[in-house]
Amino acid sequence: MVVYTVGTFDLLHVGHLALLEYCASLGDTVVVGIASDEVVRLYKPNIPIIPLEQRIEMLQALRCVNIVIPYHKLDYLSICKDVKADLFVIGEDWGRKPHNQDVENYFNAQGKKVVQIKYNPRNSSTKIKQDIIDQFQVVNVTE
Repeated sequence: MVVYTVGTFDLLHVGHLALLEYCASLGDTVVVGIASDEVVRLYKPNIPIIPLEQRIEMLQALRCVNIVIPYHKLDYLSICKDVKADLFVIGEDWGRKPHNQDVENYFNAQGKKVVQIKYNPRNSSTKIKQDIIDQFQVVNVTE
């Protein structure tokens, strides 16, 4: 069974690892779609801190990930079809946008599943970035 998930995977952390290990528990092959900077600009205020090539390299180093595919357009369905995904695992903020609905419609028509999961509350790239900013501001104030 092929499990596909997507994300930015900036500042790789335990929440990412929990997601990817969960994906590995659902199937034999875990394919990770990783958003390019131009795609991230479409839905987040800032581009990733870590360059795409390095984010790919980090994901490829994980034993729970089999294939990493960067995507340069906000189109999840093409890669789902290309890798013949049986499951698509997404986060709780999935939403009802047209590109998301296309994936759900395709999976439903094929008798396949979209699995929505809650984010790991232990960490997030956004929280890590904010912690760094906060810590830097404290250091500058005390100097």
